[in-house]
Amino acid sequence: MKTLCLGSRGSMDFDDDAAFSGSDIESDNECPSDDDGIVMQAVSGSEDGGGRGDSDRDFQILAQEQLIPEMEQIISDVNTIVGLPPTICRILLHRFKWNRESLLERYYENTDNQQKFYKDAGIRCPITSGVGKERREAVALGTCGICCDQSALVGLECAHKFCSDCWENYLTQKVKDNSDAYLTCPAFKCEYAVDDDTVFSYFASNQPMEKRYRKLIMYSFVESNRLLKWCPGADCGKVIKVQHFEARPVTCDCGMTFCFECSHEWHEPVNCRLLRLWAKKCSDDSETANWINANTKECPKCQVTIEKDGGCNHMTCKNSACKAEFCWMCLGPWEPHGSAWYSCNRFDDSAAKQARDAQERSRAALQRYLHYYNRFINHQHSLKLENKLYSMVENKMEQMQQANFSWIEVQYLRKAVDVLGECRRTLMYTYAFAYYLERDNQTVIFEDNQRDLEHATEQLSEFLERDLENEDLVTLKQRVQDKYRYVEQRRQVLLKHCAEGTERDTWRYTVQF
Repeated sequence: MKTLCLGSRGSMDFDDDAAFSGSDIESDNECPSDDDGIVMQAVSGSEDGGGRGDSDRDFQILAQEQLIPEMEQIISDVNTIVGLPPTICRILLHRFKWNRESLLERYYENTDNQQKFYKDAGIRCPITSGVGKERREAVALGTCGICCDQSALVGLECAHKFCSDCWENYLTQKVKDNSDAYLTCPAFKCEYAVDDDTVFSYFASNQPMEKRYRKLIMYSFVESNRLLKWCPGADCGKVIKVQHFEARPVTCDCGMTFCFECSHEWHEPVNCRLLRLWAKKCSDDSETANWINANTKECPKCQVTIEKDGGCNHMTCKNSACKAEFCWMCLGPWEPHGSAWYSCNRFDDSAAKQARDAQERSRAALQRYLHYYNRFINHQHSLKLENKLYSMVENKMEQMQQANFSWIEVQYLRKAVDVLGECRRTLMYTYAFAYYLERDNQTVIFEDNQRDLEHATEQLSEFLERDLENEDLVTLKQRVQDKYRYVEQRRQVLLKHCAEGTERDTWRYTVQF
């Protein structure tokens, strides 16, 4: 089979120093389409040493250059049917989010009106214009539509013409600023697409821009395919490919384990939608507003926020347009209180009662949020601190090997730290999950499992931090294995209960989604 090139100057080669990932370019594009995939291949491996066995993978880890044959095959399939150059086919595929089947289905639907099909894609119909045969050459001198200078003009099939310098500057700026590999004519409101050959011809002496444009093409291919996801690991640039799209953990060769659906670190038992709500709640100003509601009151007349800074309950609004006098305790007018302000005989005032009820609800909501937030942050902080255990364990492993233990015999220590980290992470996300649960019998069972896991995790952490050096090497292995196996068992019990609740739809949440 003939190899197609994305651009006449060569195929999409990537330099080793040009690692690229989805985090390099921001995009708001949705990726709704499945695509035909590369056949999954399980790579043989071993779990010795506490690592994750590659033989268990039902996904594939791909370098960027491994995606190029698949891209070229899809382009070739479209090229065979529509008969357009590969770079034009690439633009068509981009418009259809690299969904070959969707593109061809639309193509056959419009066999009687192909002009509309190509117009919707920003391409002139080849039947009427001969689009894609070659780029227009420079014509006679004319006035450039951008810089207004008299120079040789170059145009596309849309007939808009500009000088070569303006073309190069325009394309360079668009590639710098855009997260999209779809460029249009610089003329106002012209939606005619600039083919890849044209773009590459202007970047012939600008290698950085050429590389970036090729990366944009690769990025659009990955982002448009639901079965592909960039690894979010720092400077990784690998692509994960799965057989079925779902929220599930995948582990890249760089060691990063993340959720395939949302690209966040794996966050079981909370689902992606609740996690987004939790992250927003923790990061925006909503809880600042909660604090204000819980620790201040509003003037009952003008609603200006007031904080009490003295012991007297006789409040006077400082708003010059208001100057209302009221009681801090009941929020009722001050005048009826008379000299007996301390007895506050206006508790039955309905408006004041409503204000007090709202105040109490705000305070209770804040206390509830802080309960879950503080525990979430505490486990997150402990997870970071316990990373130091790896160096401590490494020293212990070296000490044991010097005492005639084999390398494989001491790997249980690293496994214990791995399990501890997984339990910390699970506990952290259980508090985000619990925050959105309504109280019922299932919640009570969940909290019991959460408590048991938390208690077992703290025992394992304390043992690894304080008692590791004091243990006899002969009995150490049994004690460590007993502890981390029990902790992992409690974690699996909790996760199983959460998964069963999701499958049976027994969880009731405080939010609608």
